[in-house]
Amino acid sequence: MAAVKRTVGELRPNMTMGFTVFDTHVRDGLARERILAWLAGSFGVLAALLATIGVYGVISYLVVRRRHEIAIRLALGSGRTRVVRLILGEIAILLVVGLVLGGVLAVAMASGASSLLFGLSPRDPMTLVRATAGLATIGFLASSLPAFRASRIDATSALRAE
Repeated sequence: MAAVKRTVGELRPNMTMGFTVFDTHVRDGLARERILAWLAGSFGVLAALLATIGVYGVISYLVVRRRHEIAIRLALGSGRTRVVRLILGEIAILLVVGLVLGGVLAVAMASGASSLLFGLSPRDPMTLVRATAGLATIGFLASSLPAFRASRIDATSALRAE
């Protein structure tokens, strides 16, 4: 590097020179894209958190509305695991319907997002599978706590309350 500077300085003494490492130049050029990617990822995590809280709230509300029915099932001898399976089974049906409808809509609307994707096709199957698996996990985790709470309902006090 010093030899190049010396040679150019001898040939053109009035010329100013600046050398940077190519990696530094590329890194500085991609700084904006990295910040935008970080922001998009952060908003995605925030959206997933809000979705989890929303699903948890809706399922908790549905369990509270069915408290009397669950208390009757428990009073008649239904086991706690059976109540959990009942609620999670019903939630699984809703979850599958939502994931299928969402997947169909995502594939149908994918061409509109093609300009935002770099290095991915709008209908990339692995992206769709991972997104579906992530949403299914969020839905299952958000609904499992209300389902376990439903199995802990005291049947006697719940039936007396109504």
